[in-house]
Amino acid sequence: MSTAAPRELRLAKRMARLGTETAFEVLVKARALEAKGRDIVHLEIGEPDFDTPMNIIDAACDALHKGFTHYGPSAGMPELRETIAQYVSETRGIEAKPEEVVVVPGGKPIIFFTIMALVEEGDEVIYPNPGFPIYESMIDFLGAKAVPVQLREEMDFRLDVNELPGMINDRTKLIILNSPQNPTGGVLEQKDLEGVARAIGDRNIMVLTDEIYSRLIFEGEHHSIMSLPGMQERCILLDGFSKTYAMTGWRMGYGVMRPDLATHVARLMTNSNSCTASFTQVAGIEALRGPQGSVEAMCAEFKKRRDIMVTGLNRIKGFSCRLPKGAFYVFPNIQETGWPSKKLADTLLEDAGVAALSGTAFGHFGEGYLRFSVANSIENIEKALERVDAWATKNL
Repeated sequence: MSTAAPRELRLAKRMARLGTETAFEVLVKARALEAKGRDIVHLEIGEPDFDTPMNIIDAACDALHKGFTHYGPSAGMPELRETIAQYVSETRGIEAKPEEVVVVPGGKPIIFFTIMALVEEGDEVIYPNPGFPIYESMIDFLGAKAVPVQLREEMDFRLDVNELPGMINDRTKLIILNSPQNPTGGVLEQKDLEGVARAIGDRNIMVLTDEIYSRLIFEGEHHSIMSLPGMQERCILLDGFSKTYAMTGWRMGYGVMRPDLATHVARLMTNSNSCTASFTQVAGIEALRGPQGSVEAMCAEFKKRRDIMVTGLNRIKGFSCRLPKGAFYVFPNIQETGWPSKKLADTLLEDAGVAALSGTAFGHFGEGYLRFSVANSIENIEKALERVDAWATKNL
């Protein structure tokens, strides 16, 4: 038997620039504690706790029985692309065409493919911070410069468009927007989007507008920069089925973009995933065309949970929390506790049995905050609040 030492793994240097999504790491720690008999309230993971609506499940099962188990076009099935184009046209007030749609396995590929297709090494990409960590991870991985624009609590975590002109230069290739926003629940207003468009002006800068939470709005209405005059050809719209229809495990999202870019993004699909699973695409057609009552009911329930969570957090020593207008997260300020965000998140998991995320999981401007997901039952949210309150009373 050979006793030779294993050969050195020679990773490409770019792998050192690849980040992660901390929610999954915290979930693993929480599961390990549960395996030891601990009772953990899960407020770390960003997915609806509802089941996928039965009409969507039935459509997928029917598709399987009818043989939708083979390869399909890399850009997506024609009927689904047509359905998405119609849906986007109606909801964004634009004219979207099927050839502008690319269907992908989840929302993240649109982030990855957009940056891969548009951004060279040394180019700059402006992105929200605190924000979804995969933005920064992909920018860094591909050798571009990640330029964070801070989302400020005093503005309800909306983008301060007055800061943009000083950040844009000749190297700026892409601006990323996210509304409703992860992790803060902030929602961009029409005037914010108009300000972004003015800041771009006539420059040849594209916008990746991540609107995956667009159907989860609690106050006001959703606005898309894609709807503004002259912006459609400059925008890549990211949306999908995971959050709206509780289909996170189905892995299906889409991008809507100018046809010449869609052709290149479809080539990236061909080279990476071949295509999105055919039977899930049939289910996606039913999701968009079928009854929408489940979406409305889920949104109403998230709003109820949000209200309970924010009210409860504002009663806890050292915590203060604004009322988010969308998504299913709350982002309390914990600066008065005197604890760093990561240390407090770790301690609440270990000592109080409440799994949350450090604000720094979403960028360095997240220091001083935690993210709690309200995608859990009211009973569990109230249990978590009691535990955090008891910990704060004892330790602060």
